[in-house]
Amino acid sequence: MAQQHLDPTDPAAGPVTGDALARYLRSQATEFLRALRLHRETGGSGGAPGRAQPKPGDNGTAGSADAALALRQSARRISGSLHTYRPLLDAAWSEEIRPELAWLSGTLALEHACEARLERLLLALHRLSGATVFPAQPTVSAAAPGTTGPGVPPPATAERGNLTVGAAKAGALLERQLTLARTRAHSTALQALGSSRFHAVADKLAVLASDVPLVPAASTTDLRPLAAAAEERLTAAVTALPLVTAGHPYNAEALIHGLSPDPSPHPQDAPWHQVRLLLRLYRYAREVLAEDGEETSLHVSVLAAGQALNRHRDASEAAAAAAQAARTPRIAPATAYALGVLHADQRHEVEAARFAFQQAWQKQTVTTS
Repeated sequence: MAQQHLDPTDPAAGPVTGDALARYLRSQATEFLRALRLHRETGGSGGAPGRAQPKPGDNGTAGSADAALALRQSARRISGSLHTYRPLLDAAWSEEIRPELAWLSGTLALEHACEARLERLLLALHRLSGATVFPAQPTVSAAAPGTTGPGVPPPATAERGNLTVGAAKAGALLERQLTLARTRAHSTALQALGSSRFHAVADKLAVLASDVPLVPAASTTDLRPLAAAAEERLTAAVTALPLVTAGHPYNAEALIHGLSPDPSPHPQDAPWHQVRLLLRLYRYAREVLAEDGEETSLHVSVLAAGQALNRHRDASEAAAAAAQAARTPRIAPATAYALGVLHADQRHEVEAARFAFQQAWQKQTVTTS
């Protein structure tokens, strides 16, 4: 694929200097402190450090969850900007705080990830077994008539009977495992938010809200070449993806690997996860340029590509959770069968997300060519 610039800048335009970076970092640090105050006011110990799933009238928990999500988002944006624009920042300060921001955002993401993964898997189990208790889970692309998802044929009647027998026990097993993981993640997040390590990060961001440690040359250095470098890294990573394989509805190699006894992450997924991170860094780089009033709106196909990569991550992690549950010793054959079908379903969702990304990226290429 020929390299295409996602947003060519006007060569006649003036430079976007480190002042824009300083404004962006100050605003994100301020957002972090505002979210921290809200988290404390809503009784942070009661809220899930992820996206809220509140019960009616449970405003405290919802507010705490929203505040924790805002903390995570601000930490990611600051960390990403420090990575892209690191030549303009004090090196010692930047290298000290970036790992701490990554630790914080990663820790706060765990509980919501467990909760979302369990919900995704239970909905898929009910869909595959023909249950009507839960609504059908939306798929990442339009399914052909007579399929349960992108390229996934519904189990035959006899097989569906076997699946229904094991689905309840498979769901119960997943719920036990992922609820335990969620509880541990919640405790870890609470400990992190009360730790001296977190307070040290918060103190640094309080200083950042008013004083950004730029190097002297930042006031005259143009940010756009650094943003363009982030774009080039993204484009190179996309070019290296197996997009031809992603154009096929079924990837048997991916399915076979996931069912193997090896619990290591799926080797085919890693490049796609890397592209997702690079796309996020590129978006943050564009947000910094917007601080100078520069037009930085992303094309809708770029946003669609990001959404497809998010779905890819969710489905691949859900498939891994189903495979891990299937390795539980001494489970009944019907339970193992249901988990195997569930794993295959989620790997199909992975393939569908890759295809959706391919379509969005090719549309972007046509738009910018």
